[in-house]
Amino acid sequence: MPFIDRRKFIKLVGAGAAASSVPAMLPLSAAADTKKQARPEDFYNLPLKGTARILHITDVHGQLKPVYFREPNVNLGVGEAYGRPPHIVGKKLLKWMGLKPNTPEAYAYTYLNFDNVAPIYGRTGGFAHIKTLLDRLRKQAGGKQNTLTLDGGDLWQGSGTALWTRGVDMVEASNILGLDVMVGHWEFTYKENEVLNNVALFKGDFIGQNVRVKEDALMGDEYPALVERYDGLGLYDEDAGLAFRPYVIKKVNGARICIVGQAFPRTGNANPQEFFPDWSFGLREDDMIELVKDIREQEKPDAIVLLSHNGMDVDIKMAQNVPGLNAVFGGHTHDGMPRPLKVKNVEGGTCLVTNAGSNGKYVGVMDFDFKDGKLVSMDYKMLPIISDWLPADKEMEAYINQMRQKKYDENIVESRAKKFFYNKKRLGKTYEEILSEKLAIADRTLYRRGNFMGTWDQVLCNALRHEYKADVAMSAGVRWGTTTLKGEWITMEDVMTQCAITYGETYVAEMTGHDLLNILEGVADNLFTPDPYLQSGGDMVRVGGMDYTIDPSKPLYERITDARLDNGHVIEADGIYKVAGWASVNRTPEGRLMWDIVRDYILAKKGKDNVLKLDKINHPKLLGVSKNPGIADYPGEMT
Repeated sequence: MPFIDRRKFIKLVGAGAAASSVPAMLPLSAAADTKKQARPEDFYNLPLKGTARILHITDVHGQLKPVYFREPNVNLGVGEAYGRPPHIVGKKLLKWMGLKPNTPEAYAYTYLNFDNVAPIYGRTGGFAHIKTLLDRLRKQAGGKQNTLTLDGGDLWQGSGTALWTRGVDMVEASNILGLDVMVGHWEFTYKENEVLNNVALFKGDFIGQNVRVKEDALMGDEYPALVERYDGLGLYDEDAGLAFRPYVIKKVNGARICIVGQAFPRTGNANPQEFFPDWSFGLREDDMIELVKDIREQEKPDAIVLLSHNGMDVDIKMAQNVPGLNAVFGGHTHDGMPRPLKVKNVEGGTCLVTNAGSNGKYVGVMDFDFKDGKLVSMDYKMLPIISDWLPADKEMEAYINQMRQKKYDENIVESRAKKFFYNKKRLGKTYEEILSEKLAIADRTLYRRGNFMGTWDQVLCNALRHEYKADVAMSAGVRWGTTTLKGEWITMEDVMTQCAITYGETYVAEMTGHDLLNILEGVADNLFTPDPYLQSGGDMVRVGGMDYTIDPSKPLYERITDARLDNGHVIEADGIYKVAGWASVNRTPEGRLMWDIVRDYILAKKGKDNVLKLDKINHPKLLGVSKNPGIADYPGEMT
């Protein structure tokens, strides 16, 4: 594998900007032997309070089947976000939200006692179970005509089947689910024509006021042809340069509700622009202010809501700055918030800011009451989807099962590097056969979510180091990826939930310690800068084979100290280190696909008892955070 120079490597790892003893094994029969918790009688009984109901899901990340997903024990808030949801975890979050410990809500919204209660309550989400709940909530509202169902984006990415069908599996499932409106982020990491195909296939409205067509694309010959082909679904307004409809107005039980769309504003920085060469993204707050003003004056709807993929801190600031918004249905940061935040805007009005978590774990429900043409109240509740408590919808279940029987196609483009278009070992097998492959037994719960290193992240970093015999491995601090319970088999499906992206190639490079530490500093600044408009909503880049100390309160280039390799050697500024990584945003690397590397690593390293043991987790040492309500039960050192 040839090396690349330092300067190129620093550009490559732009994607990142977006030792304990092994515990005793849980018996494999533990989950089966655990008595399941019965559903409280009225848990999903929610009669309509008012006139119209909006239902909201977000950040499903391709998970059509029920999953485990452990919530974070580290979600630090800085600046105005210090001590404010979503930057409160564990018991403090329950107290703030008015919830009790040892309840279904405590299992759903916190990491507390996760290893013990997960087998009791079971998996969460799953489109067949979401469909059952949505239909029940629609019926309780007096019928579907009294409801709207919104999706906040990151719907088409995050699973093997989503990758191999180019998101089509999720679009078809969304149509069965009855989605009315959605926005995007990872959706844009398929090719532009694939995105437009999916938008055409989607029976609802795909909106986004902050997605523009670049001027050079408007002047070219190819883009107008795409626009004509897709009957206006691509370039919505050539004069304004809008790629998609900025908003839609829906009539719900006699009320006219306007939904404004906001795609992830930093898509162009966080993901490879080669997938969307004709489109640009941004916060575009001034445009939002002007748009909402025009809607209020000209359309005169009964309510205006923002369907957003900004991330919750950005949504809070935008709700403060944009007059006229009644509610924000947010996504991107995967924050399961059972209660909304009441935000005062610059005109003194109130806006409810919500976020409906991820992986299909929750449905947000907001009821609007209109009297004499005026909005008089809004009532919000979020419902955890405990899969065993909801029967599977037969139509959705049949669709998912049938889709997973499709055979892997060698012509599927799952990589930008032609020589890695497909793995011959998968040819002729069905999706189900590929994804159900058992690789090893987890020696501990494998999770990803949290500001710093997760155990699944350690597996990924170990795999990269094993593949390239690297000193250090880096993996982007993304928040998607499901949880595997201690004592359960790690399957290929689990691996794909951690790795399934359209740019999953890997790379290796030599670089100096100075450049390596500067990368960590840059990502930390992106995460811990006080202004949410300068954040991208991800977590700290994961680093394997190296320990370091971080003080989030410090300024840029002063946060990272005492960096050492696993063997104890100090990272020296002029030292040369071999560093491996994946998910480059600026160029196509030449290494094997990440999921194949992870699979091979797990198979190579499992013991005779089939157990994959992690000898060390590279948790960084944290300074100045011990009193922050956004951290609890941290497994590494902190002060």
